[in-house]
Amino acid sequence: MRSFTRTLRPATPKISLAAAAAAALVLGVLTAGTAQGASVATGDSRSVGQPSPPSVCTTLTAKLATGNEQFSSGTEANPPDTSRIQSALNSCKGTNKAVELTGSGSNNAFLSAPLTVPGGVYLVINAGATLYATRVASQYQSSSSDVCGTISSSDNGCNPFIKVSGANSGIEGIRNSSGSQGTIDGRGGQTMWGTSTTWWQLGTTAGNEGRKQNNPRLVYFSGADNATLYDINLVNGAFFHVTYKSGSGFTAWGVRIKTPATARNTDGIDPDAASNVTIENSYIQDGDDGIAIKGGSGASSNITIANNHFYGTHGISIGSETNDGVSNVLVKNNTVQGTDSSGNVSSLNNGIRIKSYPGKGGKVSTVTYINTCESGVKHLIELNPRYSSSSSTSSIPEFTNIIIDGLKSQSSVSGATSIIEGYDSSHMTGLYLQYVSLDNTSYTAEYAYVDTYSSNLNPSSGTDVSLTRLSAPVTSGSVPSCSFPSFPSL
Repeated sequence: MRSFTRTLRPATPKISLAAAAAAALVLGVLTAGTAQGASVATGDSRSVGQPSPPSVCTTLTAKLATGNEQFSSGTEANPPDTSRIQSALNSCKGTNKAVELTGSGSNNAFLSAPLTVPGGVYLVINAGATLYATRVASQYQSSSSDVCGTISSSDNGCNPFIKVSGANSGIEGIRNSSGSQGTIDGRGGQTMWGTSTTWWQLGTTAGNEGRKQNNPRLVYFSGADNATLYDINLVNGAFFHVTYKSGSGFTAWGVRIKTPATARNTDGIDPDAASNVTIENSYIQDGDDGIAIKGGSGASSNITIANNHFYGTHGISIGSETNDGVSNVLVKNNTVQGTDSSGNVSSLNNGIRIKSYPGKGGKVSTVTYINTCESGVKHLIELNPRYSSSSSTSSIPEFTNIIIDGLKSQSSVSGATSIIEGYDSSHMTGLYLQYVSLDNTSYTAEYAYVDTYSSNLNPSSGTDVSLTRLSAPVTSGSVPSCSFPSFPSL
């Protein structure tokens, strides 16, 4: 066992973030006994700005009304809007225009079975209108032997409510002058048709039994390059709200995800095997990870998570599947609150989080967190290569070149701590902490090289922990000044 602290006075001068983004910064004087240099992540390689709604191909007007997510028995059994929405999407395919759903008087609702958005078309929902997902589990049934709406050893039984399957496509809302925008409601808190069990109750039971729930994802992008999710409310998801998989070029902007912190496995937005992704100016409340960047079925890289606010989630996460690698992730100007808008406390209350485990592990490298604010959080920093028990000796997690530049925590819950761990002496975690001010500096650490500057968290004890105190910062920065906005009205 060894742990030690030393002070290093580097010859490298302070540089700006812009210079660091232009070329990877390597602190030439750092030796193999430190965090192996610091390269600042640049994130999405695209120049991304606020999207705008496309022109309209077809407008569909609501014929239903509801104020409580409920419809008549006949309407529930046979969702009446499925065919007309799908037909309109198919007819507008390739136009790069929108199928717009809008209300009319008291009629503000559409009820549908699963839909597919093809390439070159956008599904747009006007402010005041809501697209509701069917409660009939059999209508989501996939080709898997798993049965949608049941518990089993795997969770492949359901197709998503909305699948976006082509390039230059997406889902958008129209925001009005009062700030309201269109809504997609997964009705996860409602009972599945013909049962007395809600989707969320099914998830809770599955978790208690150590099994998996077969619930439908709300929105699933598959191979959809250059896709957009903009100014849309996604509420009450039965399972993950948004998955973006196997694509390049995804912008999520102005998204409001609102599902209770108590609703199990309701991730916010999950890029997987994805590149050139920006998630910005969004409000995310759910019962699992707010963001979960995965590299389980292909590498993920060039990702920006900026100016977002999280409520009651499991944190801004990478993992747990990282076997194909995750790299060049820039996370900046985000807030994390440990409770949701109803006061529910997150069941796994994390802020900054990288998680993986053997068999699903791989290299997570060049991840930069700039100006992160946390309130009411328990695990302020969690770098965990043993997230799940595993007997595998392959695909070992390794976290390198992780920079936290500007982190402040306040009102942390009892027992708040940080976890900074590598897997073993051959898979060390490399972490740089700069301008860090935590209201609880307790930690556990092992197998880690840590460099610090102007940080009140200075991990120096634990198996194979090396702490280097720098006398100059790597980049210009400061401890952030934090404010925490309330979740906006929908």
